[in-house]
Amino acid sequence: MMSLDSQILQLVSHGIPTEFLDTVERLTKEHYRQCLEQRFKELVASKGLEAVKTEVNDMDWESTFYLRHLPKSNISEVPDLEDQYRNVMKEFALKLEKLAEQLLDLLCENLGLEQGYLKKAFYGTNGPTFGTKVSNYPPCPNPELIKGLRAHTDAGGLILLFQDDKVSGLQLLKDGQWIDVPPMRHSIVINLGDQLEVITNGKYKSVEHRVIAQTDGTRMSIASFYNPGSDAVIYPAPTLVEKEAEEKNQVYPKFVFEDYMKLYAGLKFQPKEPRFEAMKAVETNISLGPIATA
Repeated sequence: MMSLDSQILQLVSHGIPTEFLDTVERLTKEHYRQCLEQRFKELVASKGLEAVKTEVNDMDWESTFYLRHLPKSNISEVPDLEDQYRNVMKEFALKLEKLAEQLLDLLCENLGLEQGYLKKAFYGTNGPTFGTKVSNYPPCPNPELIKGLRAHTDAGGLILLFQDDKVSGLQLLKDGQWIDVPPMRHSIVINLGDQLEVITNGKYKSVEHRVIAQTDGTRMSIASFYNPGSDAVIYPAPTLVEKEAEEKNQVYPKFVFEDYMKLYAGLKFQPKEPRFEAMKAVETNISLGPIATA
C-alpha cells in the first residue's frame, strides 16, 4: 500500500489476482476501440473541439459508460458488450464490493467505531448503491484548454479506481497544489467521497481531483462507487462529534442521500462546502435510532 495523501491510497495488496486485472484492462480497451472510439471522434468533430482557441468549461474530454451493480444489476441490459467482457465485469464488481466492505471496516477500526458501523450507515432500506463508471480519455490536441475531467469531489462513499498503468492524467489537490497520481500497475486507487466526510464528521475528507487530458495515448479509468442506499440517512457518527463543535453548530448536516445527490447533480464542479451548507438549510427532523451493527 502506498499513501498519496491522508485521504487517498494506492493499494497493491488488495487480493485481486493480477492476471484477472490484466483481463479487465485488455477487454475494456478492446471495447473502447471497437465500440466507442469512432463515436467519440464524431462527437469531437460535431462540436468543433479539435480547433478550440479558448478554454472549454462546460464539458470533459472523456468517453464513458456506466454499469450498475447494486441494489440491482443492469449489466445484462448494457448494449455492445461482448459476453466475455460482460461476465468479467460482473466478477470484477463482486471482488470490488468485497474489497470496499473490508476497507469500510478498516476505517471503522481507525476511527474507533464499532465494526460494521459504516456498512450499516450506508445500508438504507435495500442496501448500498454500487456502480462503475468506465472511462477512456483519448489523445487531446489542446489539453491546456480542455480537461479530461474537471476538478470535483465525489459525492458518494468509497471510490475504487483501476486506472491505466501507462498513460497518466489523474491529479489530486493537496495544500493548494495539484499532485500527480502516478500510474502503478495492478494497483487500486482508493478515494473517499462527501458522504464519508459527513459520517466521520470531517475526520476523513473527500479529496478534490481532476484528470488532465494527454496528447499521446488513451488513458483507461474504471471507477467503482460504493455509495449509501438512496434512502439512507447520512449524519455524523455521534461518537465522533465533539461537544464544543456541537454547541457552536459546526457539525456536518443530516440528510437523505438521494436529496444530496439531487443537489450534487447541478453543483458537481463547484466547491463542496456550499453543498453541505445547503443541506443544513433544508435539514429536516429525521427520526434517528441507534445503528445496529450486529
